[in-house]
Amino acid sequence: MVVPHGDAGYYAGRSSIALARPRRGDAAAALDLDGFFALHPALAPLLPLWESRTLAIVPACGSPDTTRSHFDAQDYMESGTPGVKSTPDGWLGRAAGTLPTERPSPFRSVALGAQLPRILRGDARALALRSLDRFEVRATTQPAVTSKGFESLYQDGVRDLLHGTGRETFEAVKMLKSAGAARLAPANGAVYPRGRLGESLRQIAQLIRAGVGLQIAFTDMEGWDTHVAQGAEQGQLANRLRDFGAGLAAFTRDLGDRMADVVVLTMSEFGRTVAENGNRGTDHGHATAMFVMGGGVRGGRFHGRWPGLAPEQLFESRDVAVTTDFRALFHEVATRHLAVPATTPLFPGWTPARTPLGLIG
Repeated sequence: MVVPHGDAGYYAGRSSIALARPRRGDAAAALDLDGFFALHPALAPLLPLWESRTLAIVPACGSPDTTRSHFDAQDYMESGTPGVKSTPDGWLGRAAGTLPTERPSPFRSVALGAQLPRILRGDARALALRSLDRFEVRATTQPAVTSKGFESLYQDGVRDLLHGTGRETFEAVKMLKSAGAARLAPANGAVYPRGRLGESLRQIAQLIRAGVGLQIAFTDMEGWDTHVAQGAEQGQLANRLRDFGAGLAAFTRDLGDRMADVVVLTMSEFGRTVAENGNRGTDHGHATAMFVMGGGVRGGRFHGRWPGLAPEQLFESRDVAVTTDFRALFHEVATRHLAVPATTPLFPGWTPARTPLGLIG
């Protein structure tokens, strides 16, 4: 995703799947950012955001826990408590509980997906929403929804689409229908890629533009476990990155000036090994790169320290070492963008460093 083409260790470790160094005028090669790092060419739609200084990158970011289990690592990243499996709620759920509610809304915290992820669990209300445009036509016991009340509609199928409880769900259905969010076409010529991520981002933008009180949104994207035939400029990884980059670029274009009030944070539970394996793929690693984009972001630069890829600099002799604890990144976004009080215990057992990353002005 972010190629350290200035580090000889990258090419030493990947004899067949390394991306070619940036070449002026060659759109198929890696896209240089600062003379040392480059973007994968499939992420070309994000290059204008870097150049306009609304996209920042945090390299070598990750968890202090050393697990290589997807399940555990994702759980730790969403709960905000690395190494602790008993945490019942998520760090964004804890953050949501501190936010002012001038106009209470059932859409305050929303996840686009089949179920509420751990990251949004907590005392503050949150909804898991499969689709904005399906809730009023889905029924499980009748062929079509007629003029029945919303309480009956809930019994007949909304339970599967809006995962709230009781009256909160009825409020959400009524409010969503009244706001007409699902009828809002992408603005400013934005074209979202087909697929789950593009659809989720499009619907998040609809909620923002409809003014239903959205403060926090979450979605995810699968398909990054490239153990076999990872590819380089082309291949399975490139295909995933193409959807990823196009979706984020469309989202920012769709929102236009509204992006001044929005920050997008991308996260991954861990990276990939520096060296390719015998199947021209990569295995579970440690640190990775995370993107921060949107209003107030000090973009067009890297935040954090690059550890290097020489053999003696690798974590467990195989991975990019973590130099930025993911909690430092998440804490800064929560306190600087969402205005969560700095004293809020978002990450139990962890104390913020005195010097922040400086990501958000």
